[in-house]
Amino acid sequence: MTTPTTLAPAHARALALAAPVVAAIRPEHLDLPTPCGDWALRRLLAHVIGQQYGFAAAARGQGADPAVWADRPLVAGPGAAGAALAAFADSASELAEAFAAAEATGATVELPEILPGHAFPATQAIGFHLLDTLVHAWDLAVTIGLPFELGPDLAALLLNIAELVPNDPAARAPGRAFAPVRPATTEATALEQALLLLGRDPHWQQRVR
Repeated sequence: MTTPTTLAPAHARALALAAPVVAAIRPEHLDLPTPCGDWALRRLLAHVIGQQYGFAAAARGQGADPAVWADRPLVAGPGAAGAALAAFADSASELAEAFAAAEATGATVELPEILPGHAFPATQAIGFHLLDTLVHAWDLAVTIGLPFELGPDLAALLLNIAELVPNDPAARAPGRAFAPVRPATTEATALEQALLLLGRDPHWQQRVR
């Protein structure tokens, strides 16, 4: 499979799949560990929301500003989960609109967290975030004990993009977005193969309830 030349509609579907996972998060979930390094769910959710706002700003030509990429820490107190859901929905809507416009106009997108000083074609930038959206949606889902399934087309697209992620030691070092590749198995689904390529354990289960 090759990556489609238009990704904004698929990306919007990925955001729609992530939304009910975020909606299911309760206050008691926020300090649970996740499959994403040593991040608790609270930190992961702040990162997801911050990245959505950051990619939206970048798609509008403001990606060179480091401030747009900042995590969006959750508010304290019992309203944290509800506020996070509202921020997720707002940032997702903003991002889907910005990506659709950037792809339609053939804009380029600056992503200093990936390669400073370089402008990526909009479709490539959308692919980067589509992968992040689906993988982090899986992270959040398994953290709170929800199933996470993809249709065959999105699963195949995710796998195709995951195969393009560099596997050199510098790209997979501690603190980087993805861990070293894990061995694949013949019975792995497309989603599981993508997770293995990104250093995730597809069978990760929450060990603290």
